[in-house]
Amino acid sequence: MPHRARPIAAAALAALAVLPATAIAASPKVDRLVEALALDEVVAVMREEGLAYGADLGAELFPDGATGWGEEVARIYDAQAMREALARGLEAGLVRDEIEPLLEFFEEGPGARFARLEASARRAMLAPGVEDEALQMAATAMHDETERFALVDGFVEANDLIETNVAGALNANLAFSQGLLEGGAFGGAVSEAEILGDVWAQEPQIRRDTTEWLYAFLFLAYGPAPAGDLEAYTAFSKQPAGRALNRALFDAYDAMLTDISRQLGLSAARLMAGQEI
Repeated sequence: MPHRARPIAAAALAALAVLPATAIAASPKVDRLVEALALDEVVAVMREEGLAYGADLGAELFPDGATGWGEEVARIYDAQAMREALARGLEAGLVRDEIEPLLEFFEEGPGARFARLEASARRAMLAPGVEDEALQMAATAMHDETERFALVDGFVEANDLIETNVAGALNANLAFSQGLLEGGAFGGAVSEAEILGDVWAQEPQIRRDTTEWLYAFLFLAYGPAPAGDLEAYTAFSKQPAGRALNRALFDAYDAMLTDISRQLGLSAARLMAGQEI
C-alpha cells in the first residue's frame, strides 16, 4: 500500500518523536507486520528524500545560508522515530482480528513479494533519471490502454490512493505553513485563514503531481509481478483486513508527515528570527 513522502510538496504515499510519548507501544505482531511491509527500508528512503528536500528548501528559504538548518533537517527526519511512529500508528489503527490475515498475506502470501518490490522501487527512484523513465513508461501504458495499466488502475482505485495522498500532501503543506506562523515567521502579516486559502489553491497541481508519481511508481514497482499476483493484491485490498491496513497506514503516515512538516516550519521560523537579529 504505497504512500508518498514528500512533505510540503506532495505527501503519500500516502503519511511518521512524532506521536505522543504516552502512545501505546507496538506489539510483537505489529512489529512483525512492520517488517513484512518492509517499512524499515521505506523509512530509510523517506529519510534520504527528506534530507534532499530539506536542502532544496533551505536554499529557497535561506539564499545566503542558514547556520544550523542542515542539522535541524537531519534531527527532524529521524529514522528510528519515524519507524516507531509508524508502528504505533498501526497498533492504534488495527484491531487484533485484522492483524493475523495481514501477516498471512504479507509474510508468506503474494504481499511478501509486493512489499519488497515497493521498497526497491522507492529506492530506485532516488537515482537520477529513473523517475522520469518511470513517468514515461506509465504515460505510454495509459495512452495505449494496456492490460498492465488496467491492473494498476484497478489497484489505485481499490485503495483510493489518489485521494488519500492528495489529502496527506495538503495536510503536510498546511502544517509547514502553520509552523512558520506559530514560529513568528510572518510577523503577524498573514492569518491562518490566508494560509489555508493558499494551501487549498495548490490542490490542482498537487493532484496532477501525485497522480503522475503514483502511476510511475506502481509501474516501476509492480513491473516484475505476475498479473495474477497483482489481481490477488487488489482483491485483498478490498477485503476488511486490507481496507483496515490501508486506513491505518494512511493515518500513520499522515500523522508523521504532518508532524515533520510542522517541525520544519517551526525550525525555519526560528532560524529566520536569528538571521534578523
